[in-house]
Amino acid sequence: MEPAPKINFNNTQIAFSGKSNKELKWEYWLFKLMNNPGRTKFFTSAANLSIKLHLPVKWMIKNTVYEQFCGGETLEETIPVLNKLEKFSIGAIIDYGVEGKENEEEFERTKNELINILQFAKGKKNIPFISCKVTGLTRFVLLEKINGDVVLSEDEEKEKQKLYERLRQVTQVATDANVGLFVDAEESWIQDAIDEIVFILSREFNKEKVVVFHTAQMYRHDRLAFCSKCLNDAKQHNYVCGIKLVRGAYMEKERKRAAEKNYASPIQPDKESTDKDYDAAIDFCLDNLEKISFCVATHNEKSNLHAATEMDKKYIPHNHPHISFSQLYGMSDQITYNLAKAGYNVSKYLPYGPVKDVIPYLIRRANENTSVSGQMSRELLLIDKEMKRRKV
Repeated sequence: MEPAPKINFNNTQIAFSGKSNKELKWEYWLFKLMNNPGRTKFFTSAANLSIKLHLPVKWMIKNTVYEQFCGGETLEETIPVLNKLEKFSIGAIIDYGVEGKENEEEFERTKNELINILQFAKGKKNIPFISCKVTGLTRFVLLEKINGDVVLSEDEEKEKQKLYERLRQVTQVATDANVGLFVDAEESWIQDAIDEIVFILSREFNKEKVVVFHTAQMYRHDRLAFCSKCLNDAKQHNYVCGIKLVRGAYMEKERKRAAEKNYASPIQPDKESTDKDYDAAIDFCLDNLEKISFCVATHNEKSNLHAATEMDKKYIPHNHPHISFSQLYGMSDQITYNLAKAGYNVSKYLPYGPVKDVIPYLIRRANENTSVSGQMSRELLLIDKEMKRRKV
């Protein structure tokens, strides 16, 4: 039996099979607009200010960047997007895009919304996972104290227990709904606290099937070792660990804080080191599939190709239940659609929520697209290629 042929991310006919000529032209215009760093900075600042001042610009944001990167303001609004993706065998990782809240009432509301998403996802094969942020369920400062082993006050201990109870409730509903729970990685100075919570939940809920997943930001130089720690814990406590592999989202913030507080930066010295560790983490997970379920969550074509190629070399089925791929909704369709066409488990990360509350997410996407080397130019090149192929 010969390994399957290499997947081709340059196949624009497959990549944009879900787009009409009109949609393709609109996407080209939007990405062209976002490909200019100065223009992007101006528009994101203006959008932020407009929302704060309650200016009537919601329609403009919703019909441009919001429509490109989000599923809708409510779960019901995501249904047409979910149906469209399902036609091409692409799932969705639903994410409630509201963040940065700071009181108990809002934390409870977020918990209830996560439970609502899981109940919505139950029985829907095209929603294999949902995503959650621990900072949506408790105060950042509390996590910082837990992370630093600071002695908590009586009230803070109660807060901590409330956080654990919220996450246990959410994970129990995820288990009952047969939907995976991706716990997002956050800043390094609260990450140990988050990791410990995920370990506790994994030991309880990942016995029969993999429900809860760590997120490893591979631009940190210690995350390859963390993957080993996850495996060892799974062996010690007899469960299967879940790991979502990402490159990371807080690099500049991390470096700045390390410099200001005079400690060694947790960030890799260069991009090459990140790329090397990311692919090494893929290999590590593939070599330990009996105890690891993992998601290759990246827009990096080389890493996606590496994972797909190694699976074929090892004769691992494309639809192996312990392996999935993911890219953000609105980006990198050349990866998502070609992987789906080849039979791999692949999903789009699909945030939803009120426009004003999702602005921070949209700003990160806009800034990310202009800062990632060649990413937006690559998107434009492929769209242009497909438009020429279609002669539109």
